[in-house]
Amino acid sequence: MKLVSIPFSGGGLGHGNGANEAPVAIKKQLEEFYSNEDGVEPSFEYVDVVVDENHVANSHQAIEDAISALDEKAILLGGDHSITYSAVKGFAKNNPDFYFVVFDAHPDMMQDFVPPTQEAFLRTLLDEGIVKPEQCILLGVRNWDQQEVDYLKEKNITHYTAKEIFDKGIKLVMAELISKLDKSTYFSLDIDVVDPVEAIGTGYIEHGGLSSRELIYSLQELKKSSKLVMVDMVEVNPGKDIKDMTAKLAAKCIIELSDF
Repeated sequence: MKLVSIPFSGGGLGHGNGANEAPVAIKKQLEEFYSNEDGVEPSFEYVDVVVDENHVANSHQAIEDAISALDEKAILLGGDHSITYSAVKGFAKNNPDFYFVVFDAHPDMMQDFVPPTQEAFLRTLLDEGIVKPEQCILLGVRNWDQQEVDYLKEKNITHYTAKEIFDKGIKLVMAELISKLDKSTYFSLDIDVVDPVEAIGTGYIEHGGLSSRELIYSLQELKKSSKLVMVDMVEVNPGKDIKDMTAKLAAKCIIELSDF
């Protein structure tokens, strides 16, 4: 499995400062794992994307070019969530018809950021027609601006709030999700989907999130889909972490997805 480091936090509006250190921190924690819960020993080929915190547009182009050049499955290590904008653009060049699944505490559908930041990347992908509204699915949302609520309704985007996931149960939600995935799938995992009790090392602290067990179950189910092609892990911030808990959880997620 290719593990692609994208150490960029220039699109984080200040909240993402330090997320550029996440790839190194996560890869260090990967050394503590011998296999995933299915007993599969991971094997990674490390790739680095060269970015520049001081040149956002140039960095976005470098990310897009690097991802479009990939011809196999890969896991991307960000970085703030703005990297997903460029990564998806690169992915779409080889997969023009795909599902985009996002686990996140926020919809990231604010307006008027050019180039798009972590708060606007998803809206920009939708507005530019790179992601189709009917093939975009969000899970774990629990804090949103009114303009994001209105936009979700306007575009009729499928989403499961954290409250709905709690009410329905993670098994039913994941069964519903996987039943929809009949095309190539890009999966973006913002670590703030997890409750900060277990993932404090991130830019936005939002209580009431998924447990680590719910997330791990979700990943184990998601990788059963033969349509999963690319994954990104974003918004881990080692400088805000405690005892490397968040980096360890991120590494655990990568290990569980390493054989998708």
